[in-house]
Parts: sequence; structure tokens; C-alpha cells
Amino acid sequence: MKKSLAGIPLLELETLFSSLPRYRVKQIYKWIIRGVGSFDQMTDIPSSLQKELNEQYCVFSNAVSSCYEDPDGAKKIIITLKDGAKIEAVLLSDAKKRLTACISTQVGCPCACVFCKTGSMGFKRNLEHTEITEQFLHLNSSGIDNIVVMGMGEPLLNLAALKKAIEYLNDKSGLNISRRRITVSTCGINEGLFDIAQNLPFAKLALSLTTADEPLRQKLMPVTRTNPLNKVKEALLLFQRNGGGRVTLEVPLLGGINTREKDAKSIANFAKGLDTVVNIIPWNPVSGLLFEDTPIRECGKKEIIDYISLLESYNLKVTKRLHKGRKATAACGQLGT
Repeated sequence: MKKSLAGIPLLELETLFSSLPRYRVKQIYKWIIRGVGSFDQMTDIPSSLQKELNEQYCVFSNAVSSCYEDPDGAKKIIITLKDGAKIEAVLLSDAKKRLTACISTQVGCPCACVFCKTGSMGFKRNLEHTEITEQFLHLNSSGIDNIVVMGMGEPLLNLAALKKAIEYLNDKSGLNISRRRITVSTCGINEGLFDIAQNLPFAKLALSLTTADEPLRQKLMPVTRTNPLNKVKEALLLFQRNGGGRVTLEVPLLGGINTREKDAKSIANFAKGLDTVVNIIPWNPVSGLLFEDTPIRECGKKEIIDYISLLESYNLKVTKRLHKGRKATAACGQLGT
């Protein structure tokens, strides 16, 4: 099998191609980070070198097998990995035409959140760090402003690969994407949270909170049974003391389930002492998902407005996520081939 070059840092490429002039290796690297998929497209490289590279290497280890576009501008790509497994990544555009790449870290997900399509798939495997960065390169055809690690999988259960991928994205000689433009969303894996907090925070954090009523949260998100909220909060406080910045508390609203006054109060209590913003995410429909043997339903507009008012009555800063990519099943909670 040919060795793929996408996701390999410049210094490693220079070692791999030590017989080539450094400027030539840098040309190859620059083409790769632009998302070019073949050596033949690298127009400033001699054809003899293109041929040599084609014989021994490939740019990507995987391939985009399908692409779906939503009328609202969202684009979802399905990527077939070298072992035949499939993952999804999404490109979103906001009202100011800023682009955000949403990328995955695992094939499937072990967390089994009852309201998430990916969670219903089960867990297949972790992605390699190059498979994480390749998603960004596949999407980066027209310039991306932000990255959210909110696709398939739980990022903090693949932390070593995630760190290497973000180092590649951060590299000043290459993509040079600031950590302030990268957000990692987690269910709250305590070991990973403390690792990030104790070492230099390398990205912004979003906690998929859903509710801070612990018994309900543990029913909705089984992985939280071994990751209690008191330890999650302890890790977030340390994260902020070490310069990690504001944490987003993500709350996917599930009709009639986590929209009680009790849920709002629990979130307010959890947020005390933390610098947070609560991001309300109206649940995106996924057929067949149940909670306590009842189909999960969307919230009505009044239910959403009333819940936001409850949160604001506790002096919480609240934002509401726009629906993006629902028709292409590219919205939050809908990913899963």
C-alpha cells in the first residue's frame, strides 16, 4: 500500500524526502495543505518527480465517496477510509459567509447518547491523526474560518490523535490556524478534560451538557455515569485558571424531556464560578431514536422561547444555534452513515 502524505508535518516530510532540496519539499507540502488530491496537479514540480511520487506515494489515504448540499449552504461529505469504514464531515456557512468545518474523530461513537444518530451506530474505531486532518483538507477548497470538532465520535476518547491533528492545523509554516478558531466538543470525559486543563489548553472547549440534572443526564448520555459533573466542573475550573477561556455549554433541547424549570436551575447551579455561554441547540430530527420507549420529538417554538427565558432569568448568557444542514442530514446529531 502506498504511503499517504496528507497530515504529515513539514519537518517529517523533509526527513522523508531528505534527498530533495528543502524548497522542493516545501512546494509539495504547500500543495497538500491546499487540498490538492494528486501529484499531477502540483504544477511547479517537475514531471519526473511527479511520476516518482505517484509510483511510491499518494496524497490522501482516503477518498470522498459522496457529497450532499443543503439549500441553506451546508455541505456534507462522506469519506471512505482505507479499511472501507465511512465517516462524515460538514462545511457550514453563516450569514456573514464565514465557513466552519465540522470534523470527526471516530468511526461511530461509544457514548451512546440517546438523541444522537452517531451514538446509535456503536463504536468502530478511533481515527488516526492524519484521518482527522484529511477531512479538513477535503473541505478546504475555498478557505475556512473556524473548525469545530463536533462530528462523529467523542474527541477526548481519541485525545492523542486529536492533539497531533491540531498541531498540524496550528503549524505556522502551514495552515496556521489559531487555537482560538478551533473548538472541541465533548460529553465531559474527565481524564481528557484534566489532561487538557493541566497541559496548555490547545483549543476552545464546548461541553455537551444537555442538562445538569445528573440522574436525567446519565439516562440521556450513558457515558456520563462514569464522568460525574462535579469532576467535570473541577476540570473546567482548572482549564479556565490555566487560560483556557470561556466554555460553551451545549444544550440540545429535547421536547418535553430537558426543558423543565428544574433543568434550567441545574444548569445555572453548574455554571456558577465558571465563565460560560449556554448554546441552545433545537434537536434535529432523527427517525427511530427513543427515550424511555417514546420517540424523541422536536421542541415547539414556544417551548424553546420559554426555556431560553428561564435560563436568562438565572442571569445566564444564552445563544441559540441556527438550523443548518438538516435537509442534507448534516446538522448536529444527524451524522451517521
